[in-house]
Amino acid sequence: MRGTDHQQSHIFSYFSSEARVRKDHPLRSIRTMVDEVLSRLSPQFDRMYASEGRPSIAPEKLLRAQVLQMLYSIRSERLLMEEIDYSILFRWFVGLNLEEAVWDATTFTKNRDRLLEAEVAKLFLAEVVEQAREKGLTSDEHFTVDGTLLEAWAGIKSFQRKDGRNLPSDNDPGNPTVNFHGEKRSNRTHESTTDPDAKLARKSDGKEAKLSYSGNLLVENRNGLIVNAMVWEANGRAERDTALVMLEQIPGQRRLTVAGDKGFDTAEFVAECRHMQVTPHVAQNHKRNGGSAIDERTTRHEGYGVSQRKRKRIEECFGWLKTIALLRKIRHRGLFKVDWVFTFACAAYNLVRLRNLSVQPA
Repeated sequence: MRGTDHQQSHIFSYFSSEARVRKDHPLRSIRTMVDEVLSRLSPQFDRMYASEGRPSIAPEKLLRAQVLQMLYSIRSERLLMEEIDYSILFRWFVGLNLEEAVWDATTFTKNRDRLLEAEVAKLFLAEVVEQAREKGLTSDEHFTVDGTLLEAWAGIKSFQRKDGRNLPSDNDPGNPTVNFHGEKRSNRTHESTTDPDAKLARKSDGKEAKLSYSGNLLVENRNGLIVNAMVWEANGRAERDTALVMLEQIPGQRRLTVAGDKGFDTAEFVAECRHMQVTPHVAQNHKRNGGSAIDERTTRHEGYGVSQRKRKRIEECFGWLKTIALLRKIRHRGLFKVDWVFTFACAAYNLVRLRNLSVQPA
């Protein structure tokens, strides 16, 4: 029998958003993990907010909404507020009743900036990693490091001379025409007027140079979970320098191994790793002046080959961060904000990875 196309909606409707989200929805397990993290961070939130005054948006709701933005590739806060307003699933995940009004995008952004001022992203990531460690899903001894360029939210025309002696243009205030032909530009003499922390860098020889940041990861080798993340200036040494910093932050005194690509095969990096009681399982670069810094003392062991196979998992992390979390071109400016967003996106990646590991057959 054909149903009737009723246009008049009911005056009253009584149902909960909890009942409309199916029991096996992937967000259910992620919501459980997020709530556990937020409960552990609750004392930190208490210290961040005053005990008196007008209540702000709950930090738990802010962070749940931020997780949704990463998971569903939502490109802006304004669009995120619109999606939460229309979607029962999003309202349920954030913790909003169906009759509650969604925040204005500007209000949401200003309240989120309070969380940017604290190391909430790093604490959030650390708590997610701790959950994985309690379940026995992480390795405490074998790791991989690598870095990638994150394109900054700044145009190449904003990269101008620090002394103010810039090339003439047609004085169009919106999009001036400038002829850069023949001008030598470098980070030493030039700086972006819209994002001074962004540096001109190229991925490899023959590639175009772009204003970028260096996003760096420390990944454990058992299941490819991100243990630590750090964004630094794209200065050519950021990958190796931040790798040493992240390795130094690993707790404990046990012997570690760290895998990496040929870019880490330098005498300085290898020597510093060995000084820190870390065995460098980096790929050999025989084209380097003086030959590879890795010799048979390392390569003859079976563990070196295992590390070389496992290290490729870190590329899966970068792929997810750039495509799903939309970090191929960062939509924030300033090293501090970029580092916060990058770190929080790494926590979102771990949540998805943990959920997938939980549903895999033993």
